[in-house]
Amino acid sequence: MATQSLYRRYRPRRFSEVKGQEHVVRALRNAVINHREGQAYLFSGPRGTGKTTSARILAKVLNCENPQDGEPCCECDSCLAVERGTSFDVHELDAASNNGVDAMRDIIDKASLGTPGRHRVYILDEVHMLTKGAEAALLKTLEEPPAHVVFVLATTDPQKVSETIRSRTQHLQFHLLPMDVMEDHIRWLAGDAGIDLSNEALQSVLRQGGGSARDTVSALELVSSGGGEPLLSTPLDEFIEAFIEHDPGRALTVVAQAIQQGRDPRTLTDDIVRHLRDCFLSLMAPELVQLPTQRAQEVSDLATRMGAPATVRAMERLGEMLVEMRHAPDPRLLLEVALVQLTHQASSNDMSVLLDRLERLEHQVAAGGAAAAPARTVPIDPVTGRAALGGRARRDPNPPPPEAPPGAPREVPVPKAAQHGADDTEEQRSATTETPVMAAPVSAPVPAAVTPAGAPDLADAATRAAQVWGSEIMPTMKSLARAIYSATKLLGAREGALAVAAPNDAHRAKCLQHLAEIEAAVAKAVGVPVKVVVVVDGAAAFDDFGSDDPAPAPTPAAGVSGAPVTRLATPAPPPEDDDVDLDDLVDVPAEAVVSPLDRLTSAFPGSQLVDE
Repeated sequence: MATQSLYRRYRPRRFSEVKGQEHVVRALRNAVINHREGQAYLFSGPRGTGKTTSARILAKVLNCENPQDGEPCCECDSCLAVERGTSFDVHELDAASNNGVDAMRDIIDKASLGTPGRHRVYILDEVHMLTKGAEAALLKTLEEPPAHVVFVLATTDPQKVSETIRSRTQHLQFHLLPMDVMEDHIRWLAGDAGIDLSNEALQSVLRQGGGSARDTVSALELVSSGGGEPLLSTPLDEFIEAFIEHDPGRALTVVAQAIQQGRDPRTLTDDIVRHLRDCFLSLMAPELVQLPTQRAQEVSDLATRMGAPATVRAMERLGEMLVEMRHAPDPRLLLEVALVQLTHQASSNDMSVLLDRLERLEHQVAAGGAAAAPARTVPIDPVTGRAALGGRARRDPNPPPPEAPPGAPREVPVPKAAQHGADDTEEQRSATTETPVMAAPVSAPVPAAVTPAGAPDLADAATRAAQVWGSEIMPTMKSLARAIYSATKLLGAREGALAVAAPNDAHRAKCLQHLAEIEAAVAKAVGVPVKVVVVVDGAAAFDDFGSDDPAPAPTPAAGVSGAPVTRLATPAPPPEDDDVDLDDLVDVPAEAVVSPLDRLTSAFPGSQLVDE
């Protein structure tokens, strides 16, 4: 004979034994005590929260021979018959399989008959699966049932129940159990059942149950059958770490392991979205997170590191994939594509992702550029002795610094704007990227040029400003000014002034509005005030400086390789105005004034003006 399951053995028999549904218990007990029980109830809520159990307890107390304070005695013949399922007063019907009109007509015919007890209770489970015809057949009896009949409708999806049925019932909503209540109940149940349960196994049981009493008790029974070992579950925190570290290999590794364990891609995606929801709630409303205290703190730390925008973006993307998975031949492929897009920003075309990438690149440029990463080694699995799954894509948290042989030339980052002249292409004059240039080996650091006190050399200051334009000046500016000046071209130093070229006149006007800010940033970077001159790119740029040479050749500055220094010519004086002979002036003929009526007549040929 098979052993009875734990959730059936420990099913509540009285209202006082129902956990976490105090509002429902209070309403039903008061109705029984005051003899004001309703004709029809609608119990809704997630699975395993006590809907059917509460309906059976209500059926027992309505027919109990010795009810006590709204509770069944659970000792009389009526209570025992209800528990055994042999009572003539209680009829349970699964609306999922009996959802036709004939089943409802059978209930209607039997409802008018007498009953051995005080009440005849009909429990319809999963009532949202009734057909339209069955709902229509049930409506009249549900609205005006016989005095001894009580209907209890249970559903996990109340939105699918028609409004006409919901309006004829008293709607009581069940909810998932709080984690502290669920933890206390599982500890008591494990002790009463003689199950040795470690703290780690308890936490795995609570995570597997997710607030559902029946699912949690079933998970406890599975742990007991496995000798008290924690349940094997997918580490969802690894996905959050992959999102934070932008490591697609880490996320794909967890997906591969989960699929090997038999997890369905759709279910795995839904679990990731639920975990992201816990992270989002821990940031916005921590009191709504239904997790144990220790686990809630871990989720909060992960959410703080990930941030609300990235969390919302991940939930939106994975939610879209859940919809597309319904008709996809390979749901795993969609999940992996979504994870790569969320972890590898170069694979995403989302505007927020692009802005985040630009900001990180600006910080890298301001810090002097990222060092070349050494070759990554493949981690070895100590169990199998082979390369770990996804190990080639994993990142080494502490990469060793690259070693250079003694006496080898070192790489000195030099802005690209200092390597090309004014005729270079747009890709070659990017001022925010740095190109390593091989410099001769040195034995001692070269001291920086010192400007004599009291007589600053503006030419040297302008030259230094041209050198640090992309690395020190641009990153310190505000976002709006940085965005405007990022589209300009650095022309270099010209007789103590720093010249930049705007692509057109409109852009030059925008640059002039932020000229004071850019000059302040230049002065802060080089230590002395340097004038910044903004011209229009192309021929107009050199005309503004009064240069006859359409493309002046850059002159290297002393001590700096490839720094463009162009001579700033004095602008030519404007030509004098010619004398104007007043006798040559001719009056412009006066424009004929056209009245509104004439305009209407010309607009509508053949029309006539009618006076009322």
